[in-house]
Amino acid sequence: MQNPDIYTVSRLNSEVRLTLELQFQQLWLIGEVSNFVAAASGHWYFSLKDQAAQVKVAMFKQANRNALIRPQNGQQVMIRARISVYEPRGEYQLLADFIEPAGAGLLKQQFEQLKAKLAAEGLFAQERKKPLPANPRRVGIITSATGAAVRDIITVMARRAPGIELIIYPCQVQGDTAAQQLRTMLSIAIQRNEVDVLIIGRGGGSLEDLWCFNDEGLARAIAACPIPTVSAVGHEIDFALSDFVADMRAPTPSAAAELVSPDQSQHLISLQQLATRLTRAQSLYLQRLAPKLSQLQQRLQQLHPQRRLEQQQQRLDELQLRLQRQMQQQLQQIKRQHSYLQQSLQHLSPAKAIMQQQQQLQQLSKRLAQAQQQQIKQHKQLLATLSAQLHTVSPLATLARGYSISFNAEQQALTSAAQLKVGETISTQLATGRFAAVVTEILNT
Repeated sequence: MQNPDIYTVSRLNSEVRLTLELQFQQLWLIGEVSNFVAAASGHWYFSLKDQAAQVKVAMFKQANRNALIRPQNGQQVMIRARISVYEPRGEYQLLADFIEPAGAGLLKQQFEQLKAKLAAEGLFAQERKKPLPANPRRVGIITSATGAAVRDIITVMARRAPGIELIIYPCQVQGDTAAQQLRTMLSIAIQRNEVDVLIIGRGGGSLEDLWCFNDEGLARAIAACPIPTVSAVGHEIDFALSDFVADMRAPTPSAAAELVSPDQSQHLISLQQLATRLTRAQSLYLQRLAPKLSQLQQRLQQLHPQRRLEQQQQRLDELQLRLQRQMQQQLQQIKRQHSYLQQSLQHLSPAKAIMQQQQQLQQLSKRLAQAQQQQIKQHKQLLATLSAQLHTVSPLATLARGYSISFNAEQQALTSAAQLKVGETISTQLATGRFAAVVTEILNT
């Protein structure tokens, strides 16, 4: 007969604990709190019971510091926990890491289901959201007319943008009829179409207090609203379905007022920042262009435009002469025609023939004038084009930057001191004006 495996109490409790922890790694449990104790260490100890049984629960400090509620005796709660055994006494217990009111847990489950449904339909899609107007004239507020939320919004708007008109659509924001009133006020705001943006929300509260903003009908109405909407429900940690379907979510009503109102002081700061950036960018741009400017100045000094200027002047003279010759030829031809017509008129004296010839002469004169005007216009255009081309290489632009050209008495441009004589009078052309000077000394020939 083999020796039996004899357990110690400690070993038994340890193995039972391991078995339970492996079998039930995590579970959710609803019950009534009793015998609640907050130890000096920061840990919580209490029992959960129903009509027929109870179980002990421990919630250590690192878990309960983030709890949304502090349990009270008689309160219905829902916890998330794992099963364990307190080995010194051989008692099994639950180690909780999350706790909330039992009603809130059921509401949260409904919230998550409805949220998933609306998300699957695309009501939360970012591409369907409308941008908020940059400078609204009127802002609509759908909330309680006596709540703290509307006072906060009015205070922020008065400070940031006192010129914006506020229109309040009063309704209940808590209770059985709140969702219906919210939908009604939203419908009225859409029908009136008197505001540029709508704020829908209320101050903080429990999940039950905020539940009207999770109404499916309200969520769909907000999603279909043609007016840009901002949802501002509760505090920063609170979320409602209206936050997801609205065009913008604000963590608080005050934050919603800041979102829809342009801050005049912030605009001034932004303008100052933009001016600084513009000045810096201009400075950098000029610094980058400085080497290129220096290169161009060197090339300009190396390639004097005088030669090309002379060629352009010669071309201009040639075109002017051609224009004059062509006009003279046309005038001579017209004169010859006129002379021929006069001779014909002398041979043909009947009044009718004279009248016809006069009419023909008038027509020809009109055509001549039109042709002359057309040709003059064309030559003026050509002359303007050539003048513009000439100006691109003109030394006048160089003179405007501080350079000058000096001429001797024969109006020849001076390029060397060797061309000068003491006592000789020279003239200097500046960008604006011209002056004469007498050479008293030649420093370098």
